[in-house]
Amino acid sequence: MVAGHLRIQNGYYQMILSYKDENGKRKTKSISTGLEVKGNKRNAERMLTAARQSFLPESCDDKEESAGEETVVAGNAENTSKETGDESPPFCDFILEWLEMVKRSIELTTYGSYEQTVKHCIVPYFEPKHLTLKDLENNPNVIQDYYQYEILEKKLTTNTVIHRHANIRKCLQYAYQIGLINSNPADRVERPKKNTFSGSAYSEDELQELFRLFRGDPLEFAVITASFYGLRRSEVVGLKWNCIDFDAGTITIRHIVTQATVNGKFITIAKDRAKNKSSLRTLPLVAPFREILLRIQEEQAEQRRVCGKSYCTEYLEYIYLDPVGKLIRPDFVTQHFSLMLDKNDFRKIRFHDLRHSCASLLFSHGVSLKEIQEWLGHSNISTTANIYTHMDFNKKLSSANAIIGLLGKEKESTSAAN
Repeated sequence: MVAGHLRIQNGYYQMILSYKDENGKRKTKSISTGLEVKGNKRNAERMLTAARQSFLPESCDDKEESAGEETVVAGNAENTSKETGDESPPFCDFILEWLEMVKRSIELTTYGSYEQTVKHCIVPYFEPKHLTLKDLENNPNVIQDYYQYEILEKKLTTNTVIHRHANIRKCLQYAYQIGLINSNPADRVERPKKNTFSGSAYSEDELQELFRLFRGDPLEFAVITASFYGLRRSEVVGLKWNCIDFDAGTITIRHIVTQATVNGKFITIAKDRAKNKSSLRTLPLVAPFREILLRIQEEQAEQRRVCGKSYCTEYLEYIYLDPVGKLIRPDFVTQHFSLMLDKNDFRKIRFHDLRHSCASLLFSHGVSLKEIQEWLGHSNISTTANIYTHMDFNKKLSSANAIIGLLGKEKESTSAAN
């Protein structure tokens, strides 16, 4: 029985049969099931099993074999009791097929991350090794060797390697589900331990200096918004004018703009929803920020008048635009922030760490964890506690002095008793 698996093509299930010709060269045959994806998974799996049992490599003529891959309609293969050897498909071929299969079931940004990892990291490492799925099942150490290579040779963090592990495991789990392997070899290796994250943050004095540094800079709006409101980069770029209620004095976070690399192209993705349910939040519109927004409105009206027909009108609903009306790109925010810090010899942190700075500032001024969680839009208060609420040194000194005071009272009581 030849090897085979399912893939999704244009909303329909396809069967991919993998076999070797008489010269030992691996070939694949694509067979359409004619079944739509929705509600037909089991039927497609039954058709795949039947096709694997009945398919004979010898039935392919020379013309078909030279093409390497051919598409036929299910049911054309004649049933026969003769079986060929059960060859295992190459791991790299299969993980690329799996990547294409999951594309329709995940977010485009998630797919972009998967594609980058699979095509540019996993496949380049495994392809020269010519390993099949069965090779991985019989020797899971090759997966462990890959993790060690990424950590020791490429100097990647274990958190990054954990993401690679997740892709490999999901792919092999699918191979297990459709019967290409008898167990998932990724479950038999040591998963890298997650790094303990410790976010950096600016002090109150550093933030004041930072605001002076970015005054008049294209990133001024982003820096102030991330530092004061603790907004994520996607939330800063995604702010729209209809999210600002000048009469009620509120700012609502409900739209994001992100970027992803898909099929080698860098694309911008806008969503009318936040990262999660808790990220949908309404915050007070404080007077200084209100003034900034009113100033931006005036500047954009003047820029539109000066540019005339050359002004881009596609993004008029957004707040954060460049002088010709184009949306500020998320990657520009990150890159320009880093360049400005380097240029001015300012202590370097990530742009996302301005969000940490906001949380630390709130915490140092006595704001509760629950209130910080709601302000930042965390779905779980443990995220707030574990990442953002690092006690400053003065608070630790206060705690130490309180303990010293108790110890001092204990000594006085002991002396009096004696």
